[in-house]
Amino acid sequence: MENLTNKYQEQSLFSISWPLFIELALHMGMGIIATFMLSHYSDAAAAGVGVANQLLNIFILVFTVTSIGATVLISQNLGAGRLKNARQLSRSVFGLNFWVGIIVSITVFLFGEQLLRLFDIQGKVFDYGLTFVRICGISLFFESISLALSAVLRSHGFTKESMVVTVVMDLISAGGNIIAISGVFGLPITGVTGVSWAIVAARAYAVCALVYLVYNRLALKLTISDIFKAKREDLKELLAIGIPSAGENLSYQLSQLVITSFVVSMGTASLAARVYILNINMLCYLFTLAIAQGTQLLVARYIGGSQFSRALQRGIRTLKIAMVASLVTSFMIALIGSPILETFTMDPMIIAIGLPVLWAIVFVEPGRAMNIVLMSSLKSAGDVRFPVIIGIISMWGVAVSLSYLLGVHYGLGLLGIWLAQGTDEWLRGCFALRRWLTKPWERRKKVKGLALR
Repeated sequence: MENLTNKYQEQSLFSISWPLFIELALHMGMGIIATFMLSHYSDAAAAGVGVANQLLNIFILVFTVTSIGATVLISQNLGAGRLKNARQLSRSVFGLNFWVGIIVSITVFLFGEQLLRLFDIQGKVFDYGLTFVRICGISLFFESISLALSAVLRSHGFTKESMVVTVVMDLISAGGNIIAISGVFGLPITGVTGVSWAIVAARAYAVCALVYLVYNRLALKLTISDIFKAKREDLKELLAIGIPSAGENLSYQLSQLVITSFVVSMGTASLAARVYILNINMLCYLFTLAIAQGTQLLVARYIGGSQFSRALQRGIRTLKIAMVASLVTSFMIALIGSPILETFTMDPMIIAIGLPVLWAIVFVEPGRAMNIVLMSSLKSAGDVRFPVIIGIISMWGVAVSLSYLLGVHYGLGLLGIWLAQGTDEWLRGCFALRRWLTKPWERRKKVKGLALR
């Protein structure tokens, strides 16, 4: 038992994070490739799918409620040597996400059109978006189960296996995109419809592969009975961590919907530019996301094993690496901004709107890095309410209100919106740093001590 515990506590950040980096790169690449290919098919199609993706991402956040809770709780139990508890939690998160996935898929299929109309998009942009929502809504069931099983594998340190699944997913999706857009081998060009079905096929494959890997690597056989026998105590713990953690992400996505509505009022060129830049921007924080997720796993294990000083230092070291990496990456992208944008579109208006925004990203990304690394570390330490409280206040009080003020009222357009969001990222990052340095686990120990008296 002690040897197993040491195995989980002594994994390095590099050994955990490099497969996560590749997996995230490929996962983001799936969206970037789809956007890239659709941009050559039609700017309206790229804009419609971009907006539809924002809608679907909100529902995907529902699934992350349990997957975030599973990552933290399973890692803490492994760090403390409670392997039986970790396995039971794995079964519970699978069962819960199975039912949540069914409910969400049915909801999106039935009400997708009404939800998409909230974005106030019109014409072909709306038609393309609706096609994407209705077809990809089916795949949300698969995405729900995939997120749960990926959380189980990652928590046990099997990040390479999860990466391999994503590699094959990307190949399926990319192959489907090529067939749908290019009409290779004389096949009919199906556009957004074909791209959507390719995503469904890729996600269905992922579920099958992950179920096999969980059984093969963990000797954990998931059965139909697990769908009906999730322990109430497990569900309570998963939701206690997952709901506040996902609440921060949900608030972010909802605020982005409002900000998107501001962009829609600026015209199709601004909307298309935003979709392209969001995809380019992913390259800037890709490395940060990978090492932040790796750090989250390690911090949870250290906390579970009462290695609090080690947890504190791990968070600070990761923060320094992430801020430098994001600054360098965003600066390099800004330097070659025009050629990058031209790979998506040759529309001079879209390029003119996008170039200043790429330089604004240089200001945004170090703040985002601080925010991502430390907020995820705080959740691993059990401090789950602070990120959502600060997030809601800053996202709506700063990002949304300042986006309207700078972007719409003062006419800075997309540039003003990015500057507003950068201010939000830096503010939340600074609050997270201050909170991390106060050692939040000490506060939790005091509260538990008072409760026992």
